[in-house]
Amino acid sequence: MLSRTADHLFWMARYTERAENTARMLDANYQLSLLPQSDEYAELGWRAMLSISELSGTYSAAHHGMKSREVIDFMARDMMNPSSILSCLRAARENARAVRSSTNSELWETLNTTWLDGQRMLADGILDREPYTFFEWVKFRSHLSRGVQLGTLVKDDAFYFMRLGTFIERADNTARILDVKFEMMEQRADTSAQPFDYHHWTAVLGSVSGFEVYRRVYRDVITPERVAGLLILYRDWPRSMAASIAEVEELIARVTKGRESDAAHLAAQLSAELKNGDIGAILQGDLHAYLVHFLARVNDLASQISREFLLPIAPETTETPQAPASSPTPTQSQSQSQSSSS
Repeated sequence: MLSRTADHLFWMARYTERAENTARMLDANYQLSLLPQSDEYAELGWRAMLSISELSGTYSAAHHGMKSREVIDFMARDMMNPSSILSCLRAARENARAVRSSTNSELWETLNTTWLDGQRMLADGILDREPYTFFEWVKFRSHLSRGVQLGTLVKDDAFYFMRLGTFIERADNTARILDVKFEMMEQRADTSAQPFDYHHWTAVLGSVSGFEVYRRVYRDVITPERVAGLLILYRDWPRSMAASIAEVEELIARVTKGRESDAAHLAAQLSAELKNGDIGAILQGDLHAYLVHFLARVNDLASQISREFLLPIAPETTETPQAPASSPTPTQSQSQSQSSSS
């Protein structure tokens, strides 16, 4: 397969997954903001939302204050924000358009309709009336695109590169969600807010569709330690960091067909460490440092995948050195710029 084609497929899947994850985080923050709490704690939640995507500086340059409606608008439909839901839906659609012959008409129609309907819904003011309805719709459309992939496509290299993009993006986002939410809990003592921990961690689990999974696995009260264990190490749940990297390892093996590969080595090493990890030992250390190190390694893995199979990623700088970004924005992705000009 041509590296250009593989690149488009990889980024098409990443942007679709990113749109879904952004909708999940917005929905969780919106639900949490409805609970009784101080203004300071509510603002902390929205700041954390921006911190996850490393967009605090971009937002502050165009907005004064941290109003929930403005943050939701910025993260959902602002086309000047390259990581907004609408920007990601456009990027996914443009990459899909460039490789229509490598997929099928069902997948193209799914992504194209998502882009067109998303614009219409936002223009009709759904964010002002029922933001949660829009977030659920974005999640549903992402599920639909993956269902079309799994149900209609041949399992060849094109299919594997799409799946690679999905799970690289998912591993990155799960780590970011967990890191920011733990940081929020640590900072809570510095605010006047006193929300129930139960609602906080329920929102975290809800943002990754993990609440019912948690109940099945632990059958007990929700604790931060168990939430971290589920999101980091539970390999039987497809949204955990361990499960995502295990999928990446298997998919690289299918693409390389047994050939020597630095990307395969990096994926196998990271997957083995997660498989043998102990949540007690992780939490006894510095969880933030652990997650930042994980993000850096996912970034290295994604870069190595690009060097071996895709088009080179343009160098980028991060907003804060503590949280390296593994996810180039649509303007930085070569796939996006090429497909837009085609």
